[in-house]
Amino acid sequence: MQANLSTGGGAATPVIVTNLARTLRDLKGKGVWIVGADAGGESLFDADVTGPIAWVLGAEGAGLRRLTREHCDRIVGIPLVGSVESLNVSVASGVCLYEALRQRMKTTS
Repeated sequence: MQANLSTGGGAATPVIVTNLARTLRDLKGKGVWIVGADAGGESLFDADVTGPIAWVLGAEGAGLRRLTREHCDRIVGIPLVGSVESLNVSVASGVCLYEALRQRMKTTS
């Protein structure tokens, strides 16, 4: 039987389904930095995202909820040009994950 190819890397990506605030506290306790992606944060491309991090992304336009934002160690934003005001969460997560990979590959070279 052939695997469902539409899942992409999702099948291999750990997903935590529980109380978000408790999970973020637990991750911090294990040395994981919580990085929120939200407009108005420091530029993603200037931020160091090479260490152990957990990404938190908010809704398009609305961004992160206040309590979720408060649990973040840093907030980064994706620089946008032109009339684009926000990205949907799937696009934003792809950009953030790729930048983390790019930085990590750069440090191992």
